[in-house]
Amino acid sequence: MALFGNKSEGGLMDVIRCDEKEYLVWKWRPSGDTNSTKRENAIRYGSSLRVKDGELAVFVYQQKDGSLQDFIIGPYDQTIKTDNFPILSSIVGAAFGGSSPFQAEIYFINLSGNVQIKFGIPFFDVFDPRFLDFSVPVAARGTITFNLIDYKAFIKLNRLINFELDDFKKQIKDAVTKYVKGVITNIPSDKGMPVLQMERKLLEINELIAAYLKPRLETDFGVNMKGLDIAAIEIDKESDGFFELRRVTADLTTKVTEAQNNVNIKNMEDLQGINALNMEETLRVQREEAQRAQKLQTETNFMGAHALNQQTEVLKTGAESLGSMGNMNLGGNGMNPAGMMTGMMMGGAMGNQMAGMMNNMGQNINQQQNTPPPPPIISYSISVNGQTSGPFNLQQLQQMIQNNQLSQNTHVWKQGMANWEIAGNIQELSSLFSSVPPPPPVL
Repeated sequence: MALFGNKSEGGLMDVIRCDEKEYLVWKWRPSGDTNSTKRENAIRYGSSLRVKDGELAVFVYQQKDGSLQDFIIGPYDQTIKTDNFPILSSIVGAAFGGSSPFQAEIYFINLSGNVQIKFGIPFFDVFDPRFLDFSVPVAARGTITFNLIDYKAFIKLNRLINFELDDFKKQIKDAVTKYVKGVITNIPSDKGMPVLQMERKLLEINELIAAYLKPRLETDFGVNMKGLDIAAIEIDKESDGFFELRRVTADLTTKVTEAQNNVNIKNMEDLQGINALNMEETLRVQREEAQRAQKLQTETNFMGAHALNQQTEVLKTGAESLGSMGNMNLGGNGMNPAGMMTGMMMGGAMGNQMAGMMNNMGQNINQQQNTPPPPPIISYSISVNGQTSGPFNLQQLQQMIQNNQLSQNTHVWKQGMANWEIAGNIQELSSLFSSVPPPPPVL
């Protein structure tokens, strides 16, 4: 439908709007002509402008000193006036009662729609930094989604005249292909990621590419990247580089595993040696403590007996002296009654004292004799892998069971046993194994 007449002064007043369903940038042309002409761009002042929610209308005025622009964000449905189009106040002339046409190009920009682009990158060579002699072909495919937020930056970076979405999508697709290929090529060296593991690191690689891509699309094209979905990263498993790299990495993994196993065995042997030395030192200290306690007990008994002998000698000497007092000459001949009485009195006192001392010493000796000796220390030697260690007491054996250093199948021996026997067959050791809690369940 023609919206403009044949008058040279411009077109008739009409409704300016966009009825396209899917678009990013669309130019309004009242005559339906695809060419941009002066007659087509002649807009009647007072025409109606309708901008839907999520749309933006851009009026571009071509002036000698440069282009001027008015931006109308939807929703909007009003007539074109200088009140809402500031630039028009300096453009619309006084001719025709202020209703003269003016030259402007009108573009509608979709701010609510999303644009999706699928891309695929054919096989390109990627090198593992550890093995630069082997290149592995890698391919990638995915989808990128973007929209427009900063429309001023978008208009500044892109020509609105004769804008074609397909051409614009091709430009972005070429840029995305270049960026994705560059990031994947550098991931093995920058992130230390083996090439053969890249297929399993899809999410991590997706995040790396998205972080690299988003600011560049904003700077280069003025669009906002809403999402990036790397659907697949494929390695050419039929290539010579793949087979060679897999072979050398397998050899390297085997050597690393063997070296780690050797280190683990050496650490275990060192730990066993340290534990054996610690147990030997503990037993030595315990033996010395037992010997010192026994020696102290013997010395105590000896000192008690010696003190009793000393007191007995003193009392004996005193008794003899008292007995001689009966024969003391007090100036007469024969028996001395006074001396005898004195001796009897002193002898009785000393006798009582001696009896009390003997009673106390007897009680001490009886108490020492009634005290049971310390229980014997039960200790076993153990044999592991042909090496004998110990002896260890029951407390040490229980600790070894808890540390998985002693099991019911370990051979043990103590004094009095004719031969070595496995620990599970010895009754006095069975309680040690029953007191150890079972291993926790595997979740």
